[in-house]
Amino acid sequence: MHLFLDLDGTLTDSFVGIGRCINHALAELGREAVPEPRLRGMVGAPLTTIFGVLLASNEAPLLDRAVAAYRSRFNAIGILENDVFPGIPEALHTFRESGHSLQVVTAKPTVSARRVVKHFALDGYFEAIHGPELADLSCNKADLVMAALKVAGGHAAHAVMIGDRAEDIGAARAHGVRAVGAGWGYGSRAELAAAEPDYVAETVSDLVAWVQSEG
Repeated sequence: MHLFLDLDGTLTDSFVGIGRCINHALAELGREAVPEPRLRGMVGAPLTTIFGVLLASNEAPLLDRAVAAYRSRFNAIGILENDVFPGIPEALHTFRESGHSLQVVTAKPTVSARRVVKHFALDGYFEAIHGPELADLSCNKADLVMAALKVAGGHAAHAVMIGDRAEDIGAARAHGVRAVGAGWGYGSRAELAAAEPDYVAETVSDLVAWVQSEG
């Protein structure tokens, strides 16, 4: 199978760094910090979507300032305030040993995603990493799934998107790709259930077992 894996909330637990960078950006704009529980449910969405909600604005200049302030801290510090979820390296090894091909499909800019994957020595498992360009502030994840499908030879029936948010499930559905919810990530059970994935893996071990049974 061709496995497309989300990054934040699926492969790595990046909440600490992302949360701190969001609140850093809000402080730079003179706004109050946002409590962690509210931020956790936002991780994985494009930055302009997050700041649009938190700033209650769709004004491009304001959102651009927020994103710039976020990235100033994220690129220097926040990107590595991050950990690989337990069991992920072993799962990736098992998938590759079983003949599956792997690609990363993430709303994080490609340049940042590559840096994270390389930092954690996961880069050897993936054929490609798909994310938006830095200048693309309104990422459409369905477009990234399409890019991954092209690398996979266009075989939607043999592909699976694995991610922790409804956006991941919807992006897969847009191209007839099966979808698996990562229950250990940031999306709530209600969010994942409403998106109607083919399966919700509560743990990384559950994911491995499902892939092996299907592949």
